[in-house]
Amino acid sequence: MPPLLMINDLLVKAGETVLLDLPELTVERNEVLVVVGPNGAGKSTLLQVAAGLKKPARGLVKFSSHPDLSELAYRRRISTVYQSPLLLSGSVESNIASGLKFRGIKEPEIRRRVDFWMDQLHISHLAKRRSNSLSGGEAQRVSLARAFCLETELILMDEPFSALDTPTQQELLRDLREIFTRTNQTCIYVTHDLEEGLAIGDRVAVLFKGQLHQLDSVAQVFSHPNTPEVAAFVGVENIIPGKVEKQLKDLAQVRASGWLFDVVSDLAPGTAVFICLRPEDITLYNISEEVKASSARNRLNCKITQLIQQGPLTRIYLEAGFSLTALVTRPSAREMDLQVGKEVIAVFKSTAIHLIESSNKGRP
Repeated sequence: MPPLLMINDLLVKAGETVLLDLPELTVERNEVLVVVGPNGAGKSTLLQVAAGLKKPARGLVKFSSHPDLSELAYRRRISTVYQSPLLLSGSVESNIASGLKFRGIKEPEIRRRVDFWMDQLHISHLAKRRSNSLSGGEAQRVSLARAFCLETELILMDEPFSALDTPTQQELLRDLREIFTRTNQTCIYVTHDLEEGLAIGDRVAVLFKGQLHQLDSVAQVFSHPNTPEVAAFVGVENIIPGKVEKQLKDLAQVRASGWLFDVVSDLAPGTAVFICLRPEDITLYNISEEVKASSARNRLNCKITQLIQQGPLTRIYLEAGFSLTALVTRPSAREMDLQVGKEVIAVFKSTAIHLIESSNKGRP
């Protein structure tokens, strides 16, 4: 089946500044495509183009099943949810019904849809409440119901929960994920919050400075980032430049700052790479302690340069000829008597390392 939405050769500019440069991007039917990236990455610009609100300097955005739609017909196939609910004055039910009335839907169908979506978003008890009396979470639920009840082919969501407190945000995310699962609604969901994107997305598009660095499943982006920028964005704090020195069966030996790392990889000798290692995949041992037998092939002598307490965890900054960060539980840190200046052994498996070729910069 062809994708629902196709974007080809897209270039968006503000004067001479390139805001977005996407050779190709597709939105599959019945998927939640999450678009993530730092501020200024081009996320909201992409959403504005997809909504038909911003015209590109070059390129096409079209529904695959309706390639020749007029501008009005295109927009009628899309509904949008913004960070601010933008509610009209009046009651909750009148707000939800407003888009249907603009589209000339008959009253019995309006009533059916409004009642259905108030129930789905758990706001039926608020039906007669005035919009200006709602909490932030309640107002956003009304905004979601108004968008869903239009029953469009595509919903665009621009950081819909970023202004809400964490408990409200988490509750709305759970409800929204359940709705997507039940309805198979197609959505482009923009956020700068990676955890939010991972919780709700089927695929993730990662943007930096208007360019697509990776478009993959949630699991693939998290575990196999394409570029150093994506790796850092998804929480890989240890990104170390190196070079593949030799191949040993299924292992590559990678040289970095005088150390030799064993990595599960088939990259050829001579390949320049970035070694990517998550802090939670590192185990620390005292120098005087015998390292327990394990499958961990990589062991580095390090010195602690800083410790930062983060809730139940302690973040340990290390020096081993390059900077390294590890995470341990607070009880482990106390038991090992970890402190600045102490020497320890950092241990990690060959499978814990992900290699990115140095030539992989800014391309999916």
